[in-house]
Amino acid sequence: MKRTFYLLGCLLLWAVVATRAAEVDTLLVASPSMGTEVKVVYILPDKAVGPDAVRCPVVYLLHGYGGNAKTWLEVKPELPAIADEKGMIFVCPDGKNSWYWDSPKNPAYRYETFVSAELVAYTDAHFATLPRREARAISGLSMGGHGALWLSIRHKDTFGVAASMSGGVDIRPFPDNWDMKLQLGEYEENKEQWDSHTVMTQLDKLANRDLTLLFDCGEQDFFIDVNKNLHQALLERGIDHDFITRPGAHTREYWNNSIDYHLLFFEKYFQENLK
Repeated sequence: MKRTFYLLGCLLLWAVVATRAAEVDTLLVASPSMGTEVKVVYILPDKAVGPDAVRCPVVYLLHGYGGNAKTWLEVKPELPAIADEKGMIFVCPDGKNSWYWDSPKNPAYRYETFVSAELVAYTDAHFATLPRREARAISGLSMGGHGALWLSIRHKDTFGVAASMSGGVDIRPFPDNWDMKLQLGEYEENKEQWDSHTVMTQLDKLANRDLTLLFDCGEQDFFIDVNKNLHQALLERGIDHDFITRPGAHTREYWNNSIDYHLLFFEKYFQENLK
């Protein structure tokens, strides 16, 4: 009899847990600016789903070069559980190898417009979000780290807090890498384009506390120097930010660990700004 009650208790517990699980959906979101649809993975906490849905803050997660909309679920399989635990909606768009620019060379690549305007508008229209900048965070890895800072600095009215891990925050030392020349042209013939499409040249758009900023990089990462240079440039401008280095390279193991710090940072920001 005790065993029967024990089994019934386990089944009831499983049923309760099963009904409280984050929802993971892959959708096609229209991009009028590109005349196409973009694949986007949505991870919705249980509280943000259904007729009694509670409005939640949103974290936009950008993948790196060679990635896709599912990259973040591969890097951090625990994201659905984290969504439930923290009450955050995660939005993971497929940015191809765009570097999240509106390419001056390729009109089919308008990913700055897509992420900062079209995707945000779609998300707010279709899900239980808090539709204001104080409830929007953006982060990314590598190319996506560049994208998160690029987009947030240029669209401070859209995002309140931004972070980057292992970000290519100054592209100019890498003119032959990661298909950037497909979007900007060859470096030697298009230096002005390259200069105007990197995070390092956008800092004049920032006043102190316009954005809440965090970025980090592993000491063995090939982007460590450009991240340290960004840190120094922000210090010289008197712009508050958090900068972290730790042992690690340009790897999924590093990003799996780093995203925990980013989400804790975002959680604190939301708690302070969504009262």
